[in-house]
Amino acid sequence: MLLFLYTLLLFHQLNTEAEKSLCRMMGDPKYPLLSKNGDVTIGALFPIRSIETLPSFEFTKKPQLISCSSVNLRGFRMAQTMIFAIEEINRSENLLPNISIGYHIYDSCGSRLSSMSATMALMNGPEFSAGDNCNGQSPIHAIIGETESSATVILSRTTGPFKIPVISHAASCECLSNRKEYPSFFRTISSDYHQSRALAYIVKHFGWSWVGAVNSDNDYGNNGMAIFLNTAQEEGICVEYSVKFYRTEPDKLQKVVETIKKSMAKVIVAFLTTSEMYILLKQLSIQNITGLQMIGVESWITAKSLLIPNSFHVLGGSLGFAVKKNYIEGFSDYVIKTFWDTAFPCSQTETYSSQYASSCTVYQDLFVLRNYNEDIPEQRYASNVYKAVYAVAHSLHNLLKCKDKGSCEKYLRIQPQQAVEALKKVNFTVKMEDRVWFDSTGGVVAKYEVVNWQQDSNGSIQFKPVGYYDASLPPDQRFVLNTENIIWTGGQLEKPRSVCSESCPPGTRKAAQKGRPACCYDCIPCAEGEISNETDSNNCKQCPGEYWSNAEKNKCVLKAVEFLSFTEVMGIVLVFFSFFGVGLTVLVAILFYSQKHTPIVKANNSELSFLLLFSLTLCFLCSLTFIGRPTEWSCMLRHTAFGITFVLCISCVLGKTIVVLMAFKATLPGSNVMKWFGPVQQRLSVLAFTLIQVLICVLWLTIFPPFPNKNVKYYKEKIILECSLGSTIGFWAVLGYIGLLAILCIILAFLARTLPDNFNEAKFITFSMIIFCAVWITFIPAYVSSPGKFTVAVEIFAILASSFGLLVCIFAPKCYILLLKPEQNTKQHMMGKVLSKSY
Repeated sequence: MLLFLYTLLLFHQLNTEAEKSLCRMMGDPKYPLLSKNGDVTIGALFPIRSIETLPSFEFTKKPQLISCSSVNLRGFRMAQTMIFAIEEINRSENLLPNISIGYHIYDSCGSRLSSMSATMALMNGPEFSAGDNCNGQSPIHAIIGETESSATVILSRTTGPFKIPVISHAASCECLSNRKEYPSFFRTISSDYHQSRALAYIVKHFGWSWVGAVNSDNDYGNNGMAIFLNTAQEEGICVEYSVKFYRTEPDKLQKVVETIKKSMAKVIVAFLTTSEMYILLKQLSIQNITGLQMIGVESWITAKSLLIPNSFHVLGGSLGFAVKKNYIEGFSDYVIKTFWDTAFPCSQTETYSSQYASSCTVYQDLFVLRNYNEDIPEQRYASNVYKAVYAVAHSLHNLLKCKDKGSCEKYLRIQPQQAVEALKKVNFTVKMEDRVWFDSTGGVVAKYEVVNWQQDSNGSIQFKPVGYYDASLPPDQRFVLNTENIIWTGGQLEKPRSVCSESCPPGTRKAAQKGRPACCYDCIPCAEGEISNETDSNNCKQCPGEYWSNAEKNKCVLKAVEFLSFTEVMGIVLVFFSFFGVGLTVLVAILFYSQKHTPIVKANNSELSFLLLFSLTLCFLCSLTFIGRPTEWSCMLRHTAFGITFVLCISCVLGKTIVVLMAFKATLPGSNVMKWFGPVQQRLSVLAFTLIQVLICVLWLTIFPPFPNKNVKYYKEKIILECSLGSTIGFWAVLGYIGLLAILCIILAFLARTLPDNFNEAKFITFSMIIFCAVWITFIPAYVSSPGKFTVAVEIFAILASSFGLLVCIFAPKCYILLLKPEQNTKQHMMGKVLSKSY
């Protein structure tokens, strides 16, 4: 119980002492490098020096403050620009007319540790007066800085809870656009969202589909590279490798260099800060890695610090985006005279002008820049600092209710949140004729110059503008490049190539290589009947039905049309044999006509013989209807003419067979059979048989006639013009009827096999019918299996072969007797043979 009471008394004592305590600094105060008092104060963090030296942490004595060395010219110019702008505003009668602006500028040394220390010093002030209580009021109204994105993230997160506005001139990380995390952050440089996407556009513009990527391992590099990689994927760009390192990681740096050395990509997108680029440049130069087309970002593409010996061998021809260059009137003269006389501590005219300059030794390394201003035309971030100062001044002008050429209510107490809201509303034009306003993310409109590393005739390196990117313009006008003005890596005038696989020409398509990015592919020729008429086609297109691909597979052309024509060799040969058959038939007819009164002609029924010769002539001629381009009329004619003429022919043969059989029967005693099959009956039988075929053909043509057809199924590469049968039943009915008559002829001729030789035509008819049937039986499978015009040729061949078979087998023996054995062409000779055979 006593212990509990003692504890309560102890806590009460501690609480009472805490309420009476004053604010006091723990440790040595950190003073600004450059400062000036005023009615309002603007703080700033710039990397004026670049090398940080840490104190000893042996814990045997109190640690000293962090020291910095090695002047960073770009950072120093930013500090000078801020002071120049503040002095300009202090002289102005229109902007904050009776208000003086002071400043506290700290050196962040390009280090996160020093940046954090400077941030705390800015928020608290360098020292406290005795007796002051902590009132929660910041001694500054706004902070300009930091230069690097990671340091700015630290600065914004630290000042965020206190609503102190931070305006960065160079922190471009897209991560800082998050208003929930950084509600009081503003910047006069555009977000990397635009720059990262523009990097992908420039790579796509030059046709580089295979690139490498290197970035700083910090907020700036990681966020920027992530946006680039996403955009590159959307644009069909493949990234062979994406590696990163930080300036304090030599092992990772070596791995990056080895990756670059082994890669196939000839274009590298380097999303690096100036410090990382400088380290990488030295390593690439040491290992003599050249011939790479570098695509850079605003942080290093115009950095003078990279102009070291042999740097052009590595970075010559580099292409990248730079902050738009603006000329600040009067600044060039200011940095070599006025600044040193009025604003710089330990100047010769006013020693120890700064209340915080305890020792002039910390400024000695800056004196070497006193008479140097040759870099001023190339200073690009200075204008952003200038705009940031004016943005703060305009916001204060509104908050202090200033009147033009009047006065301001200088004793108004300004809360940090009020300054943030006032900055959101600023909209003004600086003397560089640039309009300044902040969008919903606290940023400004993206405007970049595209610059190219080129070498003059005297060997000096210049950053030549070759285009621009302006996000305020319509999408099709934002990106402009003057390609003819670009010098490429190695001083070449020809654009380098960087592809995993060469472009697939028209006539081929891309086929992805298994396990590799989409930009790595093989070029596969399009299949027959398919084309691709553009470069790098993913798929081949099928040609329409009546079209086919040309030999190069890049254009659809009309398919070749195939039919049996009169001009081709096969057609000429068939026409020749057709007319040859007609000629032979006419000669036989002439011979028979000239010998019509001789016994052998009379004995073989001369009327049927002439009718048979006439029908054979028609058979030979009907084959011509199968040759030539099929038309509606020719298709109907060829099959009907063939069917009718062959039935007429077979009917004549059948009639002759019956006549031979009846004539032999008539020689028998008591037979009067010939009166039932005389000349009239013979004519009627031929007519009847033929009319049946005519009826079949009429029905065929009426119900479903043959018609011309474009057959695109049998051959893919050509069209077969053919006569479609229409009704297949009609076609096979015509052939079947011809076959029926032929079989009937064979049967009747077989019955007449015992007739006397000299009077007997039956054996010749039998032989001719066997040939006829053999030809047409062979025709059926050949007809079905023959493609295109060969189907027609097979049918013509069957017509000619069967016609020649009938002509030769029936008429050749008689022509032989008529021409070579006329002594046998007598009635006595024929009757004698008959008698000798009858005994």
